[in-house]
Amino acid sequence: MARTSTADIVPATYSYCWTDEEQQGLCRTDAEGNSVFIPTDPRNRDYAEFLSTGATAEAYVAPQESAPLTAEQKLEQSGLTVDELRGLLGL
Repeated sequence: MARTSTADIVPATYSYCWTDEEQQGLCRTDAEGNSVFIPTDPRNRDYAEFLSTGATAEAYVAPQESAPLTAEQKLEQSGLTVDELRGLLGL
């Protein structure tokens, strides 16, 4: 059985971004796109690691508000056809 030396282990690299304006949480993403949400509690080992490594987090970006759905889009999302809706409403 082959053994792996600790010298052969590549440390994980992460990117970080704030999850809110108040910086109450972080999102940590690895190179494969896996994300973990981390509370900003110094007792949290992942947050403590973030602080100790000197890593920085991307600024929080609020999601853009989407335009309201049209009646047609709402009907499409419901999975009903116009005829099915008419039947349902007895029209």
